Amino acid sequence: MKIVGVGCGPGMLTAEAARIIAGASLIYGSARAIELARDAIPPECEVHEITDYRSLRSLPDHAVVLSTGDPMLAGLGYLPGEVVPGISSLQVAFARLKLPLTRAAIVSAHGKDHIRAVADAKKEVLAGRVVFLIADPAFKVGALAAALPPRIRIAVCEDLGYPAERIAVGTAAEPPTPRGDLFVVVAGDF
Repeated sequence: MKIVGVGCGPGMLTAEAARIIAGASLIYGSARAIELARDAIPPECEVHEITDYRSLRSLPDHAVVLSTGDPMLAGLGYLPGEVVPGISSLQVAFARLKLPLTRAAIVSAHGKDHIRAVADAKKEVLAGRVVFLIADPAFKVGALAAALPPRIRIAVCEDLGYPAERIAVGTAAEPPTPRGDLFVVVAGDF
């Protein structure tokens, strides 16, 4: 099996990912991942939207599993098989904000304990790192802001790579608010 990162938005499919997808006969992915890879999928390929993530480990060896962004950043890279990296929301957010990736500390709040994620983010920010927080729709940016010193900058990065991409920057004293469900948060002294 191959787990292929399709990028975090349109036009972010790498040449290697496109080549593997073009040669696939069996593909699984979320609706969003399939749409991002649509132009590379051959017409004769059997394509399935993932409905049960637990069953992915039992797919045949020739299956290609599409993962949004990069499979190793809160994606499907845990599955057995070869991982083909993709362009992640981390890469895009830090590029847009002109921040070096070497300063990044990754915290996931996606489907996880938000209180713990805020505590982890605070610890990293106070240690001088720039936190890249993978949020879910229920994550409250205000809760993160309340835990940080007022001067710390916070960026809400939404729909990265899509035409409606939006990056709003504020401070912990006046944090930006997400407008939609597909967002990440960058926080630190930057």
